[in-house]
Amino acid sequence: MRNIRVLVAKPGLDGHDRGAKVIARALRDAGMEVIYTGLRQTPEQIVQVAIQEDVDVVAMSILSGAHNHLLPKVVELLKAEEAYEDVLVIAGGVIPKEDIPFLKESGISEIFTPGTPTTVTIDYIKENIKDKSWNL
Repeated sequence: MRNIRVLVAKPGLDGHDRGAKVIARALRDAGMEVIYTGLRQTPEQIVQVAIQEDVDVVAMSILSGAHNHLLPKVVELLKAEEAYEDVLVIAGGVIPKEDIPFLKESGISEIFTPGTPTTVTIDYIKENIKDKSWNL
């Protein structure tokens, strides 16, 4: 058995990562192994780290308003690398409700908006992770 491995990523030009750090800490406290990429990551960088680190989850935090471009691009690149089927892709941040259906259709499994308790995200990951051979 192993711990769930989560990549917490900040795609785009966001200069604010407080929310990403809060979720990273909550996931770590819940027994998950967390890799945090830091600010201003390209979709290509996020996918390469996800593959290199053999993560179970890609959790992206975005505030810049570029979510409809950047988040689907990560999914597209994961599919091109034949890694999407093995990875749960989720996102959070300031994302208007009207954009959520498009993002889900694009392959983002779930969107967590501001105010979502961290326990909701943790439970969602545990219930929806694709590889069930983990230990918490």
